[in-house]
Parts: sequence; C-alpha cells; structure tokens
Amino acid sequence: MDKVIELLKTAAGLGLAAAMYNLGVAYDKGKGVKKDKAEAVKWYRLAAAQNNANAQCNLGGMYAGGRGVKKDDVEALRWDRVAA
Repeated sequence: MDKVIELLKTAAGLGLAAAMYNLGVAYDKGKGVKKDKAEAVKWYRLAAAQNNANAQCNLGGMYAGGRGVKKDDVEALRWDRVAA
C-alpha cells in the first residue's frame, strides 16, 4: 500500500484532482496511512478547488460532522451545493 500512497502523492503533486481526492479518502479512512482527518480535509479541499464533486461532497461532510475541521453547518451546506 505504501507504493500506492507514494504514487498518489506524486500525482497529486502534479496537480491531478483525482489523486488529491484519493489521498483525502486514504487519510479519512486510514488506508495505507495513519488516519488523519485534518490531512484528509487538506486533500479534499485541494481536489474540491479543482471541481472534483466527490471531494466537494466529502468536504461538506467533514464540515457537517466537525471531522478534521470545526463543525460549520453553513460551510457544509456551501460545499454540498457546490458539489450538486
């Protein structure tokens, strides 16, 4: 799994939104890396800024649940609307 994470980090460094999203999922779920909700938010935010709807939706969920960020229903709704 370390090789997959390494490849995702390389691709994310090249600006690929799908890799950024997948890194967010990895950190969110603790798959291949230590679970780190704040790190997941960082990667979701980067992918969301490139119009990745999955990342936008997950970012909304992070704000709604206060996972990795301070709970913020307004920000959660904003990201959910952007994703839609």
